[in-house]
Amino acid sequence: MSSQELKRLIDELIDDEISEADFLRLEAELSVDAGARAVYYDRLTLNALLQSEASQAEGKTVPFHRGGKRGYMVAATAVAAVFILTAVGLWIGAGPMKGANKEDFMVSRNPEAPKESCASGFAVVSGQAGVSWENAPSLPDGALLPTGQLRLESGIAQLELFSGVTLTVEGQAEFELISSMEMIVTSGKLRAHVPEAAQGFRVHTPNGEIVDLGTEFALDISAGRSELHVIAGEVQWHPIGAEMTSLKKGQGLRIDSLGKELNRKPEDFVGNEDVRELLSSARDIRHRDWRRFRESLYADPRLVAFYDMKSADSTVRNLQNSAADGIGNSAAIVAAVSASDRWGNPGGALDFSPAGSRIRMAVPGDFDGLTLLVWVKINSLDRWYNSLFLTDGHDRHEPHWQILDDGRMFFSVKKYGDGARGPGPDKHICLSPPFWTPAMSGQWLMLATTYNSDSGAVVHFLNGEILSREIIPTDYRVKNVRIGNASIGNWSAPVISDPEYAVRNLNGSMSEFALFREALTSDDIQKIYDNGKP
Repeated sequence: MSSQELKRLIDELIDDEISEADFLRLEAELSVDAGARAVYYDRLTLNALLQSEASQAEGKTVPFHRGGKRGYMVAATAVAAVFILTAVGLWIGAGPMKGANKEDFMVSRNPEAPKESCASGFAVVSGQAGVSWENAPSLPDGALLPTGQLRLESGIAQLELFSGVTLTVEGQAEFELISSMEMIVTSGKLRAHVPEAAQGFRVHTPNGEIVDLGTEFALDISAGRSELHVIAGEVQWHPIGAEMTSLKKGQGLRIDSLGKELNRKPEDFVGNEDVRELLSSARDIRHRDWRRFRESLYADPRLVAFYDMKSADSTVRNLQNSAADGIGNSAAIVAAVSASDRWGNPGGALDFSPAGSRIRMAVPGDFDGLTLLVWVKINSLDRWYNSLFLTDGHDRHEPHWQILDDGRMFFSVKKYGDGARGPGPDKHICLSPPFWTPAMSGQWLMLATTYNSDSGAVVHFLNGEILSREIIPTDYRVKNVRIGNASIGNWSAPVISDPEYAVRNLNGSMSEFALFREALTSDDIQKIYDNGKP
């Protein structure tokens, strides 16, 4: 959140005018950000000093802090603020910290200026078949290709460079992208399709340099030898220590100690059609295996609800609960539109980015624990709260599961109702570390959170691995969790007649959602991911 927003929310808190939604957002920010807490102490101290001055001028006592319904943030923190303000004042007088770069200084001079989201890379992985990377063990489809030298041990990888160049690389291969218009190939076979907009694309090899003039070419490099074949268009070959050679469609060249020319056939290299067939075959096998495993999940007595978000008939927008012993019935699709699932099947998922999108469901009963699990593809986190699963109204003993705009997973079960909170908050919020960055946009992820009411443990998972584990304090544990009416991918309070609402629908797609009546183990979560990843 920006500095201006932070100050506004703190002032509303001090004046006892903050809304429930803004209070939750501020509470989450203060719990993890030392800088935000320093700003809070600053505003609280200023408020206390102003009230003190006013009381002296009027000859009467003014409460140090109004308290109000958010009174648990006590005024005693203002004492610590005096020391913080002193330190801040000394820093301002000394100027920017040594070693701060220009961007840091600009941000410090203009705290209201938003910082633009950044990612790193020159290409994305658009398809893979049987791949094994030596120094990049996990590169799902849609992932940014890491910078630096890469080694593809086996399989075939299709890469899309930001310049528009499409590369098909066959293992074993060693290469490095210098930019979206230049690369180094040390060994291996690749095929490149270069559109007109990427003319001038360069490939450095141990024997020379290829300069493309808008074409399709293939390259095969092994110890002491480079072979080049032009499939379409024209390229220039600049050998080390010799004159440039221009090659056109159908021509090939081998550069070794003998400097021989050769003719290679396009069939000797894997092409786009071959890659599509290989990827489709591998994906079909994985999808078939997942469907078999999913049948065993349906029969799991712990499963309450499982929704496969295949596009429903346009006139009957319902999703059937596949859980064999499920308590909830069918769910209603609202506004969400058809999308491709993680297997590439059209209509296998739902896109929640249109305004108002959600899935409405009802789950009766109480539960001793909880596991929430979803396969999701996030486009961006452009809302304050990006909904995964939220109950209507957020009453006592009900869970909320969402993602904050800074990429942290948020889970809570409300312990106290309005007026029963006493001196503290009405729930304990469990936040994961930030896990999502713009570089992950468009990637399919499996998110899960488990809650054990006996131990108070809340565990957040990303792709089968633990992100964080936290123990809820005893006085904030809820033994009997209830859900009732709820929404997947959005938040609802349908009894409110005011048509205006905060935008909290997820900007992304979901393919499957599961709800279990108890906390699954780490091994359970890992097994679901291993069987469900495409």
